Amino acid sequence: MRKHDQVQKLATSFPIDDVRASFPSLHRTPQFTFFDNAAGAQVPQIVLDAVNRHLLDCNVQRGGRYAKSREVDATIARGRQSVADLLNARDPSEIAFGMNATSFIRLVSEALGQTLSPRDEIVITDMDHEANVATWLALEKNGAKFVWWKIREDGNLHVEDLKPLLSSRTRLVACSVASNATGSIVDVTAAAGLAHAAGAEIFLDCVHYAPHGPIDVQTFDCDYLVCSGYKIFSPHMGFLWGRRELLQKLPTFREDFIPDEPPGKIEAGTFIYENVAGMDAAVLYLEGLGKSLANQDGRDVTFSLRSNLVRAMIAIRDYEALLSSEMLRVLRDCGATIYGIREQDRLAERVPTLCFNLPGISPQKVTETMANAGIGIRDGHMYSPRLMHRFGLKKETGVVRASLVHYNTFEEIYKFESVLRDLA
Repeated sequence: MRKHDQVQKLATSFPIDDVRASFPSLHRTPQFTFFDNAAGAQVPQIVLDAVNRHLLDCNVQRGGRYAKSREVDATIARGRQSVADLLNARDPSEIAFGMNATSFIRLVSEALGQTLSPRDEIVITDMDHEANVATWLALEKNGAKFVWWKIREDGNLHVEDLKPLLSSRTRLVACSVASNATGSIVDVTAAAGLAHAAGAEIFLDCVHYAPHGPIDVQTFDCDYLVCSGYKIFSPHMGFLWGRRELLQKLPTFREDFIPDEPPGKIEAGTFIYENVAGMDAAVLYLEGLGKSLANQDGRDVTFSLRSNLVRAMIAIRDYEALLSSEMLRVLRDCGATIYGIREQDRLAERVPTLCFNLPGISPQKVTETMANAGIGIRDGHMYSPRLMHRFGLKKETGVVRASLVHYNTFEEIYKFESVLRDLA
């Protein structure tokens, strides 16, 4: 049996045909391969329907006494509960909706900047998206001091390297759950344990990890976590989770008629209600996937929303590990330089986001050639210029990134391989 056939046989338990049938954009003409999902994923039909329904039936402001306005209130409440279930939050009031993850990082950083004394040190990394670096560096004017948690040669952060950086002066550790450039997964639970033992808090950027595996803020033992919904099969929006007792203490801007309580004190102004409706529907899509997996044996089994979500995300992780394995093989066979975790026995430490270069060929040439073949990938610094520097690369040229999610297929990988082989 050929290697390709063996891999596909292992993937047969994942309902890829049903998954792809849920995403209308995957079936438009001309045919296009979406390998740039780290920049934003496609949305299933259930999300399109939810956004359309909101704009048609209740495109009004919340807080009114009439039925359409009350339906907006109900939509927001449903969305808050759905996201709470997605994250395993203790209470839906710990979820705040807004524009994107970056704006929430800035909101929290500005609040923490007012409460630095006597702990004034913030641990940041050279692996993270710049939004989770520069946003904290802006607090230098508030007296913040910075300690760098640096990657090792494998392109990942190791918790053993964090411990000596912590002290009685540490206020916060800010890091990603997974790198948006290399796909490397960080042991954030262990990092949280060390931060808390030092009396500090931990802020997690979960934007890149979110579509790839189960999120559990209680298991992560984190204090704050941000996501961007458009990476998790919803429209453009973002949300913040924080421990309720910490959100209550944050000094935030709010109009005087807004109670000093979460989530209202975090949600300045009007956010985009139809996109919250879409985020709620994206969670329902994932729940439906979990239900279908539970009922594969023909039994009609009922589980909680959270258990269905966990089942779906575990299945996604397992399927995507096969995609990662095959993409790593392709890149090795084509002579690419792979940045980050590349070993087949370490697939559990990455998501199918691959950062690479072809010797002697510019990243821009690779992406343009792929674009001409109907494959969308990306080149550049991936908003992680410090990581490019660690790899010895110029941020102006950077790397090539191919980022897959669970609706991608092995056939698409083989199309990518054919183009890459011709180019290499």
